[in-house]
Amino acid sequence: MWVQLPRLVPILRSGSHLPPARPALPGFAATVWQHGRMELIGFDRISAAQKMLAPVIRRTPVIASRVLSERTGADVRLKCENLQRTGSFKPRGAYFRIANLAPAERTHGVVAASAGNHAQGVAWAATTLGIVSTVFMPVGAPLPKLVATRAYGATVHQVGETVDEALLAAQEFAERSGATLIHPFDHPDIVAGQASVGSELLEQFPDVGTVLVPTGGGGLLAGIAAALHPVAPQVRVIGVQAALAAAWPDSLRSGEPVALQRMSTIADGIAVGRPGEVPFAHVIAHQPTIVTVGEDALSAAVLLCLERAKLVVEPAGAAAVAALLSLPADELRLRGPVCAIISGGNVDPILLTRIIGHGLSTGGRYLAVRITISDRPGSLSRLLDAVAGTGANVLDVVHARTPAGLAIDEVEVQLTLETRGPAHRDDVLDALDRAEYAVRVQD
Repeated sequence: MWVQLPRLVPILRSGSHLPPARPALPGFAATVWQHGRMELIGFDRISAAQKMLAPVIRRTPVIASRVLSERTGADVRLKCENLQRTGSFKPRGAYFRIANLAPAERTHGVVAASAGNHAQGVAWAATTLGIVSTVFMPVGAPLPKLVATRAYGATVHQVGETVDEALLAAQEFAERSGATLIHPFDHPDIVAGQASVGSELLEQFPDVGTVLVPTGGGGLLAGIAAALHPVAPQVRVIGVQAALAAAWPDSLRSGEPVALQRMSTIADGIAVGRPGEVPFAHVIAHQPTIVTVGEDALSAAVLLCLERAKLVVEPAGAAAVAALLSLPADELRLRGPVCAIISGGNVDPILLTRIIGHGLSTGGRYLAVRITISDRPGSLSRLLDAVAGTGANVLDVVHARTPAGLAIDEVEVQLTLETRGPAHRDDVLDALDRAEYAVRVQD
């Protein structure tokens, strides 16, 4: 099947403000264009990928989510690609792409660029197939992903501040060395490999009516849409982007991939500055919807997965859950039983600690306040007694005499409290107000 890219766009939703685009990076997928058209992957290619991957890739579970079902009023399940080899869906596309290399190409090895998940997928796939791999990662790539990529057998170089900059370095390395560039998302074999997630899902959950997919460059979204569209056209596919790294809305409005000027999100796995040409053609052809979610929603989704589903999920991997948590069901227009793809679980423990704290705070379960009291014996004790009477748990107390604006007989007390949710948080503030304390709530 061939597709001519139109200037029209699929239905999309994005309430976020996006910065102006910068010039696009060199198009890796230019070789698959013929006379302005692009060949789309079809059933045969997807079936071939699924058959090749079956012996080496885990068939990840689909589990029910009671809390999300109650939240949306639909039967919601989670497809747990965080339990895949290397901790994400990425080995599917990487293995299929590398396995299809010609013998002469294999002798020169492969090279990739990634913030972490694709890096691990390429390293694992190449080592499994007996091929040398080199990976370029941004300087700020999470340490666990860096260590794991090396452990899977790749030679790692850290270059640039973003995946796009690392990709340019990888392209230059490929030209110098003859290594084959294994793009994170912009190749038909990558899309076909990721499509196996959709084919597998249909076998596990044949009644699924809506699938939500974390979306960066678009390889997973394009693959799932390509897998579902021919055999289950009634299934609604929704791509979910981080609002602060959302290149797809502007691109779809423009009718071609458009690069962002800047990005800033905790969801590094989907922080891609420009959609791929190959995924873009498939999105245009299969018409999934695009939505965006904020940072608070991503934090809350990671926390929910940890607490309620007992799953360790990275922010990018939790994007589909974030959409179900933060966007009204009538806006998402959920159709039938719902599946949220959990695309990865490779989260830096330090970042996870911060995310948990932020998620608890936004969920009304942390309360940080500053209160000025008199600098007399018993004043702090009386304040803490007032807090204890509310049932809040004191996590931290800072007693300071030096903040600006204090009178000579005053001190400032900073309290961090654990509360049982928004209602209890409000009860604590009301109780302190009744006790005539002037409270300043900290963000």
